[in-house]
Amino acid sequence: MRDVFSAIADPTRRQLLGLLAETDELALHEMAARFPMGRTGVAKHLAILAEAGLVEDRRVGRETRYHLNAAPMREVQEWVAFYERFWTRRIDRLRDLLEEEKG
Repeated sequence: MRDVFSAIADPTRRQLLGLLAETDELALHEMAARFPMGRTGVAKHLAILAEAGLVEDRRVGRETRYHLNAAPMREVQEWVAFYERFWTRRIDRLRDLLEEEKG
């Protein structure tokens, strides 16, 4: 299982997640048409996302269709929320200090 943070570190993979978030599912060729790389390159990015559990696929005839599994993003959301609280407290303290200086 690949780390979610390393999987989303690449901008192309974040764009792929965005595409999948906007639709129920997409075929590889539909996604590849939106990137300046071939199907093989997009497939490699999708494989990394799948290893992290962010993307699931299913075969429909001869094509593979992909859809988003956002559940692993909970880890990222929790990490960001921690730092949001951290910076909010810092800014609040700074605001209080500035108010004391004014008063």
